[in-house]
Amino acid sequence: MGFPLSTPTGSTGSTPTSSSTKEQTGQNKAVDMSFTIEERGKPNTLDYRVFFRNTEGKYVSPFHDIPIYADEAQNIFHAVVEVPRWTNAKMEIATKDPLNPLKQDIKKGNLRYVANVFPHKGYIWNYGAIPQTWEDPGHKDRDTGCCGDNDPIDICDIGYKVCSRGEVIKVKVLGTLALIDEGETDWKVIVINMEDPEANNFNNIDDVRRLKPGYLEATFEWFKKYKIPDGKPENQFAFNGEFKDRDFALKTVKETHEFWKALISKKTNAGELNCTNTCVTDSPFCCSTTDAKAVVDAACAFGPEDPIPSAVDKWFYV
Repeated sequence: MGFPLSTPTGSTGSTPTSSSTKEQTGQNKAVDMSFTIEERGKPNTLDYRVFFRNTEGKYVSPFHDIPIYADEAQNIFHAVVEVPRWTNAKMEIATKDPLNPLKQDIKKGNLRYVANVFPHKGYIWNYGAIPQTWEDPGHKDRDTGCCGDNDPIDICDIGYKVCSRGEVIKVKVLGTLALIDEGETDWKVIVINMEDPEANNFNNIDDVRRLKPGYLEATFEWFKKYKIPDGKPENQFAFNGEFKDRDFALKTVKETHEFWKALISKKTNAGELNCTNTCVTDSPFCCSTTDAKAVVDAACAFGPEDPIPSAVDKWFYV
């Protein structure tokens, strides 16, 4: 089965997301790519959505259509930024919706904002996901002893740039932390944006410890405590909270890509996940450009944003 996923980066209400990237369709074959986003609904409301287009103007799924690799030979991956650094809105790829736009998570009928646990404000990295990966809830990980969380694999970009919501970036994998979230394996892959001027200096998890002292410790504390203000216990971790190195992380990312291949080819039961795509030509879920446009046209028109509640800025001392 082939996955020739030609696709792009940018943003609209429409807005652009960065990435003049190269798609890896063979070991050394590359195609120039970039993506744009199209916002629908009003930001900071329940109807807000962020859809993606490729350079051909075709609507694409950030879960299924954006290629996992920017450069397979060099192990450079694409990553979709869901939450820019320092922000609180829990934006995520809507895995159960057609075309999987970004939307804000909902808790008890209200928009979800991640609490600020002192001394942190919002997310302390650009947070997002690697496309064409899937943490299979039917697969018990041999290392963690827990099944996957049914989402694309998460990334924490430690680069200096504060990215934009929906931006598609090229990243280098440095290591990973194995969060156990309510009994499920939820990998947090530490990456750096290839556009970062210091990217060449970061090649493994120990480089982060050496060049950005305190960042890994803060990352562990953030994930350990971020749900406590919501009345939940501290999160647990596999490996006693130890960050695993680059090779381990690469193996994990590539394994979740294999799980995704089984998902998109209907060799695995998708359950409630929506696998509609426009570029995975061998997939039984591939839809026409017309059908994809109809999905976006059915969404609310883009409008002015609602204010973010002032309570989102509250600091919690844990």
